Amino acid sequence: MLAVSGRPPREHGRWALEMKWDGIRAVALCRAGECRFYSRNNRDLSGSFPELTAVLAELGGGGELVLDGEIVAPDPKTGAPSFGRLQRRMHVVAPSADLLRGFPAQYLAFDLLAVGGASIMNLPYTERRARLAELALDRPLVRTPPFYQDIDADTLLRIAGEHGLEGIVAKRLDSAYYPGRRSPLWIKTPLRKTTEVVVAGWLPGTGRFSATFGSLALGAYDAEDQLVHVGNVGTGWTMHDRRSLQVRLDELSRPDTAFDVPPPRAVAASAHWVEPVLVGDIEYREVTSEGLRHPSWRGLRPDKSPHDAKVPFSD
Repeated sequence: MLAVSGRPPREHGRWALEMKWDGIRAVALCRAGECRFYSRNNRDLSGSFPELTAVLAELGGGGELVLDGEIVAPDPKTGAPSFGRLQRRMHVVAPSADLLRGFPAQYLAFDLLAVGGASIMNLPYTERRARLAELALDRPLVRTPPFYQDIDADTLLRIAGEHGLEGIVAKRLDSAYYPGRRSPLWIKTPLRKTTEVVVAGWLPGTGRFSATFGSLALGAYDAEDQLVHVGNVGTGWTMHDRRSLQVRLDELSRPDTAFDVPPPRAVAASAHWVEPVLVGDIEYREVTSEGLRHPSWRGLRPDKSPHDAKVPFSD
């Protein structure tokens, strides 16, 4: 179940508020002493987070259990989820002991979808959260974050900002769980603007970036499901990350553009095109008729499919 973007509702007594976590959305399927993580696009993430699946596997002894939540990598100084640190884990199928120690992950379980093999998705949010609380998930690696009914949204947004969190999510107390649907029964209010994009090409770098790309040509799908250019991004990588990404771009090379609508002439004249399969996460200031303003690269999103990247609305 997915949330729509917007201002939090002002109706008291009908909504719960949760913090918005900056990580990978993941459903955990636990049964017969084993647990697997699955992303929104049904990618199996289990190998990348063996320490989390090991803890959750203990819960599946009494029958099948299905949880919804977020995999995060806390910053050791602030405790807030760090998407940059999570990037170090997302692409490693069999992480080493050093990587597990250096970049520990957590699973924040915020919903319960099935117990003992029986779905409870038709139950109201409050009842699902009560059943989730009965599991007593309060461990260093796996826990259930709280929800709030007695704090107003503006106060919680301020607290989220003070602690470096991504924002808040409002959920109707009487809402069932609708898998795969983006529903106004859940409303997300982010503190910073981010979006998914498709990497459609790269433009050559100069100076110290002459051996790699200088910027990436970004695309997203519009209302007609056409891939259109939404801007270029040239910041957000270390040199090591640039070199690693350049290897992947070279492997995905194609002779022509994948854009369904021709990109700006300046981009078309110098771009090297790639197959539109890599999904990136971008932070930006605003959207204009020319695309994203002041975009910055945050990382690849292997948990998202290219068609998840939609053209963001103009501000």
